[in-house]
Amino acid sequence: MGMAVFADTFIAEFGLTRTELSTAYLFGTVASAFTLPRAGRWYDQWGARVMLVAAPAFLGIMLVLISGIDWLAGLLAGAFAVPLAWVSFPLILLGYFGVRFSGQGVLTSASRNVLLVWFEKRRGLVSGVRGVFVSLGFSISPLILAWMIDVFGWRGALWLMAIVVGVGFTAIALFTVRDHPHVAGLTPDGEAHSDDPAQRQAESLPERTASDAKRDPVFWIYSAALSMHALFGTAVTFHIVAIFAEAGRDRVEAFAYFLPQAVVSLSVNLVASALADYCRLKPLLVVMLVMFLVGAYGITQLHTIEGYWLLVLGFGAGGGLWGVLSNLAFIRQFGALNLGEISGLNTAITVFASAIGPVAFSLANDTFGSFDAAAVGCIVGLVALLLVAILLPQPLDRAPQ
Repeated sequence: MGMAVFADTFIAEFGLTRTELSTAYLFGTVASAFTLPRAGRWYDQWGARVMLVAAPAFLGIMLVLISGIDWLAGLLAGAFAVPLAWVSFPLILLGYFGVRFSGQGVLTSASRNVLLVWFEKRRGLVSGVRGVFVSLGFSISPLILAWMIDVFGWRGALWLMAIVVGVGFTAIALFTVRDHPHVAGLTPDGEAHSDDPAQRQAESLPERTASDAKRDPVFWIYSAALSMHALFGTAVTFHIVAIFAEAGRDRVEAFAYFLPQAVVSLSVNLVASALADYCRLKPLLVVMLVMFLVGAYGITQLHTIEGYWLLVLGFGAGGGLWGVLSNLAFIRQFGALNLGEISGLNTAITVFASAIGPVAFSLANDTFGSFDAAAVGCIVGLVALLLVAILLPQPLDRAPQ
């Protein structure tokens, strides 16, 4: 979400076209997607504390690198007498790889997984509280970063983020994170566990491997549904100014869209998270896909007030449900023993989808002269996923309470 706000600035400063920048984003993100399953195995081997210290430190370094691309590319282009884009393209590709791998990939996955092992019966509610901060961050970060760019300039905004994340969060994680409650002499939910073997078996989660997950169609329907949000949501955010301009709306309206969407997303996330401790996840999956369909249709009608609010409600509610399902689906279906590798595989798929989104929308705009063609393509995909989600049985989908 943060890199999307800088897209138009990068186009101007790095001498790239919109499609060239989107392509760099695609290649950098795809490269990071291929490395994330291995990062998931590192999480299972080394624990959350190591990953949550290393990931933000690396993220900070990558932000500093991106802040100097214009200077470095100009220096190298002049030295070798080549066009600026020939140098800035591979540099921003490397930068996108770094922030996608460490930020949306490792940092997101590790922070989610470490929380899940500290709670069992209240996992849904706690995930909802976490989801408030995640949804709020996703929704208002474009507004905050746009303000930072206006006040400090695009380079100063990147430096400030590098300090906050690379130094501040690394220190917080080092001194506060523990891998598991047993390390601190505690138990999940703060409750004593029963010595009754029958009760322990009834309360236990399925412990399945990543190979089991790859063979299970339930894993793939959740991964595909979560990835569709990443594809569509990232594309819309990446091109938000251009999409709104096509509908006759200005830059201020484009960034203001994120505020009402955040309100809807937070509200839905809290309600759905509380319900998730007492109900199956399949109905939430179906409703999420329906809401994404509503938001996708809103894109094609954005020139009207009705289309604007369909976009807000559809992506807001869908994003809130996405936060619930991305937290709970895999630990509930496959257990915690190999959660790092399994969620790492899902994160790789999600990151790969998010890479496709911006370049697909850009190419659709270049080819058809409008972003609506890409939105229609997403609608077709969402309808197919919705039918599969309704028909596919989920035998291990049961509430903890």
